[in-house]
Amino acid sequence: MTQAGPSRWQDFLWRLEALAFDAVILLARALPVDAVSDFGAWFFKTLGPLTSAHRVAETNLRIVFPQASDAEIRRLLRAQWDNTGRTFLELLIMDRIIGDPDRVEVVNAARLRQIAAKKEPVVFVSGHFSNFEVMPAVIVNSPVVSQITYRAMNNPYVEARVRDYRFRYGVRYFAPKGGDGARELLAALGRGESVALMNDQKFNGGVAAPFFGRTVHTAPGPSRLALRFDTVLQPMSVQRKHKARFRVVVHDPIALTKTGDMAADIEAGVRKVNAFIEAQVLQRPAEWFWTHRRWPSEVYKRAR
Repeated sequence: MTQAGPSRWQDFLWRLEALAFDAVILLARALPVDAVSDFGAWFFKTLGPLTSAHRVAETNLRIVFPQASDAEIRRLLRAQWDNTGRTFLELLIMDRIIGDPDRVEVVNAARLRQIAAKKEPVVFVSGHFSNFEVMPAVIVNSPVVSQITYRAMNNPYVEARVRDYRFRYGVRYFAPKGGDGARELLAALGRGESVALMNDQKFNGGVAAPFFGRTVHTAPGPSRLALRFDTVLQPMSVQRKHKARFRVVVHDPIALTKTGDMAADIEAGVRKVNAFIEAQVLQRPAEWFWTHRRWPSEVYKRAR
């Protein structure tokens, strides 16, 4: 049965969004890099608190920092809007950021060279820290051959523009969907290529595991792939140094244990990933993507 395409009205709205996207990029590319980052910070700090996402971020912060005072929560809310705004505007000029060697520092780059030299695939994992787009750019511009995954946008016209734009700084994403996406990842690992996945967002039907003292559902894919190919999870994180300047950290690999009970082994891997994400969030709380509904829906219903 053929799936119905978008309505004419939906297509018209998508095209308008694409034109607006073009206009914003044109403006952003006419300004200095730090000016674009500063404008994003100001804009999101001004409008962000007026949105429903602000309440989601506040609920998340109170889960993670239950002992924090109201003043501290307000400070963190403002700081996370600063980082979020900078990130979303910086995404429009990533080629300029990546193309400036003074803007991106890589800590433990030797680990990436080691992965490439051994020609053994790893499963890169990370979360939405700081400007999270910097991390895949660092991977693909290193000697490591890696497939980078992401979630495709709903608007196909903006999606095409974003994919073409990312090619400018070497990142060629693919959006796995269902069985076909899983087969692509398996094929890449089978060829000796690494894969990279974000592993810090809600995944309905995923593995139930603790995250800051509450049960959340996390995608099992990274741990399952690492176990299947007898390799490690390779965590990375991005830190904001100042404005549009970043530090990318290649952390120590996470080794998984095969006991013969695949379900239990995957759960153990998910728990290790959650613990890694927790540690990074606590270290730099203003730089995580707090507006995502990471915990079960009833948590946010009660908060309302």
